[in-house]
Amino acid sequence: MAKRARPSGAGPAGELFSPLAPRPLADRLRPQTLGEVLGQDHLLAPDAPIGQMVAAGRLASMVLWGPPGCGKTTLARLIAGATDLAFVALTAIGSGVAELRQVFDQAKAARAGGRGTLLFVDEIHRFNRAQQDAFLPHVEDGTITLVGATTENPSFELIAALLSRCRVFVMRRLDHDALAALLARAEAAEGKALPLTEAARTALIALADGDGRYLLNLCEAIWTAGVAEPLDPAGLAAITQRRAPVYDKAQEGHYNLISALHKSLRGSDTDAALYWLARMLAGGEDPRYIARRLVRFAVEDVGLADPQALPQTLAAWDAYTRLGSPEGELAIVQAVIYLGTAPKSNAAYTAFGASRRAAAETGSLMPPAHILNAPTRLMKDLGYGAGYAYDHNEADGFSGQNYFPDGMARQSFYHPVDRGFEREVAKRLAYWDRLRAERQAGGSRGPVSP
Repeated sequence: MAKRARPSGAGPAGELFSPLAPRPLADRLRPQTLGEVLGQDHLLAPDAPIGQMVAAGRLASMVLWGPPGCGKTTLARLIAGATDLAFVALTAIGSGVAELRQVFDQAKAARAGGRGTLLFVDEIHRFNRAQQDAFLPHVEDGTITLVGATTENPSFELIAALLSRCRVFVMRRLDHDALAALLARAEAAEGKALPLTEAARTALIALADGDGRYLLNLCEAIWTAGVAEPLDPAGLAAITQRRAPVYDKAQEGHYNLISALHKSLRGSDTDAALYWLARMLAGGEDPRYIARRLVRFAVEDVGLADPQALPQTLAAWDAYTRLGSPEGELAIVQAVIYLGTAPKSNAAYTAFGASRRAAAETGSLMPPAHILNAPTRLMKDLGYGAGYAYDHNEADGFSGQNYFPDGMARQSFYHPVDRGFEREVAKRLAYWDRLRAERQAGGSRGPVSP
């Protein structure tokens, strides 16, 4: 049977003596007012969206999107208190439509008594489409003010109908200053300083990786260890161990980091590209996926500006497949460095796009008859192959004939850049353009381009 959701302030009999039980530092330091929330001024300042809604007392349903430990749950609870709404919390893990119905019935009863309900749903992205549909009429008629929390991109995980009824607010990972302020609060609450050198203190903030809850858990671990002398970074690492980077290979983190790698390479920032590569590998990304994307980059963003880019990336992919990790990862590193330092051109990419558009616009035009083969007598009688000039028979190996469909004006799709090998390609094309124009003017053998 589904567990009945309870409003804020209610608790089971087992919690009668909860004030006497030890509480984690992260729980004890939860902000008690919106003014105590760290790192979210872009949402909570008086002129910011949530700050304005709270001041006006008119709260819209919303989705709070942000990384773990940035304060989504706390913020929802404080918003409810600041707007005098009953606070009901659910988690999408273990909750179903039946429990949602109970919440909606409670909210209707509270509304009849003159009080609104803020329903906070943690990990709302884990609800399926049918469960998300269940929210729609109750959000629409104001029975509940929905505040959903998610670490995943809402546009990927939530149905469009629900998104259209909510405002999406991006909560930021806590920056260095916010984490430093949180450390100071922890030390004030405990009445003692952390036994850390200044370098170790900086390392501790870096270890937290923007997660305030994790930072406070680390603080507890350090105090529990009963350290006599201040820890340096090596001593800190021995106590805290290493935290796995925040990186979900199947979700938005995956796409964000490969985008960062690709755009760093496009911008010829080899060092930044190596950083994002290292981040992806540290997060457990499959190196073969990275290798495949490097091959794509070689043909999309380097192209013929450096024809060796494609063989280099294919060789790196093959080397990794043969060697595996960690030895094969160096081949991928080499490919990243090669691509980052190579001249860039997307001329082939744009040429293909332009030619596809032209092909779609012109339909099924036939090739000109003089470039068609004529394997049968009937085809010869119809003029197939008549007037074809064999380029190798020309003194300069170039006939200048027309190869576009009859009735279609000649078009130019490929425009090489003045970088790398494409500089030489551009010279060749200019040379052939000049010959073609001369032979068109001189009436050379066979039809020439219009």
